[in-house]
Amino acid sequence: MTFNWQIKRFGDCAELIRNTVLPEEFEGEPYIGLEHIEEGTLRLMEIGKSSDVVSVKSRFESGDILFGKLRPYFRKVVRPSFSGVCSTDIWVVRAKPSIDQGYLYYWMASQEFVDMATQASEGTKMPRAKWDFLERVEKSVPPLPEQRAIAHILGALDDKIELNRRMNQTLEEMAQALFKNWFVDFEPFRDQGMQDSPLGEIPVGWETKPLDKIADFLNGLALQKYPSEGEAFLPVIKIAELRRGVTESSGKASIFIDREYIVEDGDILFSWSGSLEICIWCGGRGALNQHLFKVTSKVYPKWFYYQWIKYYLPEFQAIAAGKATTMGHIQRYHLSNAYVAIPPQEPLGQMDKKIGSIMGEIIQNNIQSRTLASIRDSLLPKLVSGEIRVKDAEKFVEKAL
Repeated sequence: MTFNWQIKRFGDCAELIRNTVLPEEFEGEPYIGLEHIEEGTLRLMEIGKSSDVVSVKSRFESGDILFGKLRPYFRKVVRPSFSGVCSTDIWVVRAKPSIDQGYLYYWMASQEFVDMATQASEGTKMPRAKWDFLERVEKSVPPLPEQRAIAHILGALDDKIELNRRMNQTLEEMAQALFKNWFVDFEPFRDQGMQDSPLGEIPVGWETKPLDKIADFLNGLALQKYPSEGEAFLPVIKIAELRRGVTESSGKASIFIDREYIVEDGDILFSWSGSLEICIWCGGRGALNQHLFKVTSKVYPKWFYYQWIKYYLPEFQAIAAGKATTMGHIQRYHLSNAYVAIPPQEPLGQMDKKIGSIMGEIIQNNIQSRTLASIRDSLLPKLVSGEIRVKDAEKFVEKAL
């Protein structure tokens, strides 16, 4: 046992809050379901609306730990900073006296706890973790001051990741506002006169082209035909990875695929079927799967075709939703029918200095967040087990931040 740590049962550290409420008692409150928690990242993807919920749910308070108790979702654990209601497939957990809530949160986010929950799960179609089993499991736990220090170290990494996310949200809004002002409203250019075009009125001296003429849309490979060989592999980037990034469940492809199908940080990826989405990929090197376009251009800046695809995305999504198939999609002629306004080279260069720098900052923030998440995930099991002590971890985190 690590010096001055004590063996404690999980049930002596954590309390399961059993507080169910009826729909008429939580109308209008925030709602969290398993679908709102991003797997393995300790954060919410979004928040649901309780008005859409018609069954009994569990109430949670700000700071409570929410843990998905169904086996496929044991890696879905968050600690919201607001109160609301959640699915009854989610445990609401609070620390008992002598245990820090932050430390308990990271303990429950560790692979050690996931393995414990897996061992304790029962059922066939959708196994559920058993609280009665878990509360008897023993673990070596540090004194309260060290618990708080561990939670502070890991929390500092998560705080920076969240700060980067919020900064990028603001930067994205700035870029979209500039794009709308320049290319939708044409506010800075109306005094030079307007002319007719396939897109409608555009400033004099501008031209229009279809989306597929300003950028190349490379469809991915059927990567099951290119399996990994040996220990070296490229993670397969499918539609699911656009949201959650690369995870342990991501596929593995050969490193010997053609170079053009390899995805790098900063590449623009656009899913043209299923869930139509566009993203600036910052999840590390990977292999481009079918149903995804990697969008590039030798002529126009990255932000230019990225913003124009985003502009047409609602229209593309509507087209896909109207398909009488299980997986709606768009076709290449839809790209040919989507015209964009193109300014002369000089104003485009001035625009590039503004929006290009914003996009560069977004990419750097996302790459940093991925690095910080990797550090957090590496330190977490070592800190909660005592393999690494707080002072050593603090020096490592200071360098990263």
